[in-house]
Amino acid sequence: LLLGLLLWAPWQALHGAPLMELSGDQDFQLFLQRNLEFTRKIRGDVAALQRVVCDTFQLCKEEELLLVRQDLDMVQVLLEQCHRRTFQAETCFSQIRSGLHIYHGSLATIRDLLPGHAGLVETLQLDMANLSSNIQQQMEDLGLATVTYPTENQDPLPIFSSRFHHQVGGFFILANFQRFLETAYRALRHLASL
Repeated sequence: LLLGLLLWAPWQALHGAPLMELSGDQDFQLFLQRNLEFTRKIRGDVAALQRVVCDTFQLCKEEELLLVRQDLDMVQVLLEQCHRRTFQAETCFSQIRSGLHIYHGSLATIRDLLPGHAGLVETLQLDMANLSSNIQQQMEDLGLATVTYPTENQDPLPIFSSRFHHQVGGFFILANFQRFLETAYRALRHLASL
C-alpha cells in the first residue's frame, strides 16, 4: 500500500500542471496515442529479453542481486522532470530522449550477452531510435528546444570483470530500462489525459 502511494503521489502532482497550449491539439494527441503504443511495444520487447536472461542465466530476482550490483558501474537514467510538480513537456521529452540514447548504447552489452537474440536487440534499438526521432519531431513541431544526438554511440560500454558480472550487468540494464520505460509511458499517458 505504501509503495502504491509513493508511486501514485508524483503523478497526482501533475494534475496541477495543465498544458493548455498542448491539450487540445489533435496532432499532439495523435502523436501521444501512437507513441504510447510504441512505448508499450518496446516494453514488451524488453520484457522478452528479461525472460531470456532469467531462463538462460537464472537471473530473475533483483533483490537477490543487489550485493553484486554494488560492484558494478551501472547507470540508471532517471526521469525526475517527468513527474515534478512543475512539469514541463520540453524538459520531460528531453529527458526521455536522453535516456533512450543512453539505453540504446547499453543494449550492445545485451547483444554481446545473448548473441542468439541479436535480432531482437537490434529491432529494439531501431524502435528506440524511432521513438526518439518521433519525440524530436514533435518537439520541433511544437517549437520546443531539441538536442540532436550523434547516430553512433559515443558512450563507452561498461566493462565487467567476469562473465557473471556481465550477466548481472545485463540483468540490471534491462531492469533499469524497464523502469525508465514505465515512467516514460506514464508521462505520455498523463499528457494524453490532459
